[in-house]
Amino acid sequence: MKVLVVGGAGYIGSHCVRQLVAAGHEPVVVDNLVFGHRKAVAPEIPFYTDHLGNVDAMRKILSEEKIELVMHFAAFAYVGESVEKPLKYYDNNFIATLRLLEAMLAEGVKKFVFSSTCATYGVPPSLPIVETMPQAPINPYGQTKLDVENALKALAHSDGLSFAAFRYFNAAGAATDGSIGEDHNPETHLIPLVIDAALGKRENIKIFGTDYDTPDGTCLRDYVHVDDLSRAHIAVFDKLATPGTGCFYNLGTGTPYSVREVIEAVEKVSGKQVKIVEVERRAGDPPALYADSSKAKSELGWKVEFDSVEKIVETAWAWHSAHPDGFGD
Repeated sequence: MKVLVVGGAGYIGSHCVRQLVAAGHEPVVVDNLVFGHRKAVAPEIPFYTDHLGNVDAMRKILSEEKIELVMHFAAFAYVGESVEKPLKYYDNNFIATLRLLEAMLAEGVKKFVFSSTCATYGVPPSLPIVETMPQAPINPYGQTKLDVENALKALAHSDGLSFAAFRYFNAAGAATDGSIGEDHNPETHLIPLVIDAALGKRENIKIFGTDYDTPDGTCLRDYVHVDDLSRAHIAVFDKLATPGTGCFYNLGTGTPYSVREVIEAVEKVSGKQVKIVEVERRAGDPPALYADSSKAKSELGWKVEFDSVEKIVETAWAWHSAHPDGFGD
């Protein structure tokens, strides 16, 4: 299948491009390189430097490349920034996505795979989180993702759009051959931050809150390998054959790990000790978040290959230790 990967030079998008090739599909990448990296995409993959909100450009690419399905990863994803600059997030994550969908429908492309987030749930009433729980985002980032989900449901009804929305938990890890990995600026994800501390690029790692009602007092999160995420996106293709199909799936391992456990995993894999500084809680951090992904497993045959945080950290450490400056761009 000919697949347009919007945001395909970003962290999850670039890993999905590799998985598409491995599965025998033909990816085409669009990325404006604001956060993506050209080096994350193999040179033989067709690549367009443009913005998803440019309707004319998207229509031309969809038509000339004979695209059959679109995957969308091109969102801004810094929760704190979304609170400080909500218009930036509504403009890119919601309005520009509507423009992309407008271009798709104009060109008769009606299969769409959307990178959503567990942030649409807000603070869940119970754990683990299942897809039928109420969605009540507590920040503009989560709200813009939920707004897109609602738009997709409307377009499925009005125009026969078939879509799948994947609600990720904490994406982590790197390609198993060490060729690509996580390179954000600024970096906010725990595993690469701890690895930076192990590499001496940071003086310490801060633990925000040690008095939560969890086994070791630190927050619990569900870490899922980026390649496992990518395989789920491809596994859903067959379900989108029927016009107007709408699917929602959580993607996580269902096994939460604490901040301390992540730090210990990095220390074990790297053989290096990390200096820890304990500070006050951050506002808005729930004690625990983890997924029930049984729906994706039963309906898509999805399997979690990286079933422990240590296995995930091993791939991340291989990438970061070999590429201490990321992609160097």
